[in-house]
Amino acid sequence: MNKSEIDQKILDRIEQLADKYDAMGQDLASYLDGLLHADYLKYWDYINLDSLLGLQQPKTGFPDEMIFIIYHQITELYFKLIRWEMKQVHEGEHPNVKEFTLRLNRINNYLEHLCHSFVIMTEGMEKEQFLQFRMSLLPSSGFQSGQYRMIEIGATDMINLVGMEHRDDFDDYSSLDQLYDCIYWKTGATELKSGKKTLTLEQFEEKYSKEFLHLAEDTKTTNFYQLYLKHYKTLEGAEEVVKQLRRLDLLANVDWPLAHFKTAVRYLQRDPEDIAATGGTNWQKYLPPRFQKVIFFPELWSEEEKQEWGKHWVLKQLSGN
Repeated sequence: MNKSEIDQKILDRIEQLADKYDAMGQDLASYLDGLLHADYLKYWDYINLDSLLGLQQPKTGFPDEMIFIIYHQITELYFKLIRWEMKQVHEGEHPNVKEFTLRLNRINNYLEHLCHSFVIMTEGMEKEQFLQFRMSLLPSSGFQSGQYRMIEIGATDMINLVGMEHRDDFDDYSSLDQLYDCIYWKTGATELKSGKKTLTLEQFEEKYSKEFLHLAEDTKTTNFYQLYLKHYKTLEGAEEVVKQLRRLDLLANVDWPLAHFKTAVRYLQRDPEDIAATGGTNWQKYLPPRFQKVIFFPELWSEEEKQEWGKHWVLKQLSGN
């Protein structure tokens, strides 16, 4: 094929590439040589499929442990997607109703899918297998998902994550360190008998506390609640933002913890005694939203709605929808 036979659109693109690389002091011909010799990209190489499928390493011989591992890995990947969207919101320009709504909707779709898919955990394993292989996982626990805590921190002010019994102890001058010491989830990782921190919590704090506090400082003025209060609260046409923020609140603080609670009841509850969770966590008091009443966006809810926090989930379960 000679030059006259080359499509003009291709020639135009070559000229654009030449300008691009020339501006960087690079030689286009060298890059074209690299393209000429490069192999075709394959799907399995692009997503590192072999590496991905090699990441499942059960600790026991119970077949259903594979379900447990893969679902938790899937969950963490969805959390990464959520954090990716949140990062773009935190670093974006505001007010931008269209962009904020787009990101919120994506985040909510990811969370909604996770809530619906949790049936894989609730009904997807044999109870007898789970109760045996779980003992090989001590003291690790799904409680130790650092990504999920980062999602919470990026969504709201730290005061809204403080345990309900401590919220009145703080004011606008309280430091992030003081608030973090009373963050709600710490009460869920205490030994059932002594009330002391579990090894699960000690390991978790050692790995993530500095990162959590750094994120809280970085998003102090750009977390979703602050963005709403500063930019969208009085903005005309922001009804969809409010709708998506309320949806996020329910998905993250009602549907998600109660999906875990439903699973814990199925596998861990005995009559009259309960089986301790993997990390010795106090799941009976930690998971139900009515005990914690963690609400990312309290201004978007009426007092009655706050008092009945989590009730809609119970009604939904009773109706079978």
